[in-house]
Amino acid sequence: MDQSYLVMLSNLLHLHNSLDPSTSLLSDTLSSSSSSTTPSSLLHSSSIAPLLFFTIASVLSYVASTRPVSNPNASTNPNNTSSDYSVSAFRALSTEHIWSLEAPLRDAHWRSLYGLSYPVFTTVVDKLKPHIALSNLSLPSDYAVAMVLSRLAHGLSAKTLASRYSLDPYLVSKITNMVTRLLATKLYPEFIKIPVGRRRLLETTQAFEELTSLPNMCGAIDTTPVHLRSAAPNSYRCRYGYPSLLLQVVSDHKKIFWDVCVKAPGATDDATHFRDSLLYHRLISGDVVWEKVISVRGHHVRPYVVGDWCFPLLPFLLTPFSPSGMGSPAQNLFDGMLMKGRSVVVEAIALLKGRWKILQDLNTGVHHAPQTIVACCVLHNLCQIAREPEPELWKEPDENGPQPRVMDTEKNFYYFGENLRQALADDLHQKLSSR
Repeated sequence: MDQSYLVMLSNLLHLHNSLDPSTSLLSDTLSSSSSSTTPSSLLHSSSIAPLLFFTIASVLSYVASTRPVSNPNASTNPNNTSSDYSVSAFRALSTEHIWSLEAPLRDAHWRSLYGLSYPVFTTVVDKLKPHIALSNLSLPSDYAVAMVLSRLAHGLSAKTLASRYSLDPYLVSKITNMVTRLLATKLYPEFIKIPVGRRRLLETTQAFEELTSLPNMCGAIDTTPVHLRSAAPNSYRCRYGYPSLLLQVVSDHKKIFWDVCVKAPGATDDATHFRDSLLYHRLISGDVVWEKVISVRGHHVRPYVVGDWCFPLLPFLLTPFSPSGMGSPAQNLFDGMLMKGRSVVVEAIALLKGRWKILQDLNTGVHHAPQTIVACCVLHNLCQIAREPEPELWKEPDENGPQPRVMDTEKNFYYFGENLRQALADDLHQKLSSR
């Protein structure tokens, strides 16, 4: 019987005894069945108290019997919120109540749950829904996507997510693998593109020139180790001492990635990873056609990206003269501006890991880790394109590493890049000195 009902019944007994002391509802019934007080005898009592008592007790009994039984752990265990993540709860939130909220409040609530606003969420669902439908998944597409996004945004393990959503951990892993694979394959070509179109290329190079005073810069490249929670061979142990995969990205001025590569264990150096990437082979072979070409001191300057001294110097990838600032005034000025341009990719990576916290401590299997990383990069671009509020930046360790040696197959490219870099440095120094 409900505890509150027992308390009310006890209070009524005390009330009865005070109203009619001559009749006790609890007297003698336990000791003598022959003299027990029956309901009929109480109804014929000269006092109104027994009748009042049974009338109220009957009402309370009915209320207690019709009250739904509550979960005894619900009030004592605040973490027991699986019902909040059921399909029905999600459907009520996403269809019935979401449009009754003010847009800022709605989107802030959605970001706290899934890492992005409701309109961006619906965009992701609409693009993935046809592909998810082919898998015959027993869960609704939007519910499955929401579940995976909550894992990526909060860094939850499959086991934790399974407990929260009342699902089997194997099913959670399977859904995560499916959604991240679709993001990394079906949506990658749409949202991660090399800026070869004239309009976008012109916008990008002009924005970088406003930032750095260097002409025809179209991107900045950098790498970052993504920490792996699972055990891995020593080849995965990065320079910071933990097992990881190496992520290489190229960012534009809006911190939007236009190339992403995850091909190597964390122990691989930046230059080797870059040389193994598809971007390197496309640039070295001339497969990527840059339409915008300018002339600087007699040198044809095609669009180029900038990186730190861990990358090889090439005509399409310019690096600083000296990591220690020991160059000439023109060279030191060039290095400062180059690193200013490179700062956009550093901030883009910090945003990526700040927004998708699973990349701070990746809790998927090694075989599924690359697609999870790429999927987060696709989602990062969606957020940047939609101008989502930027979260707190993830603090990366200070960059370090040796300068790469010049490969025999790159010597001609290296010398051409060296002359091009010097021409840009001299032109920049003259231009800024004359102001």
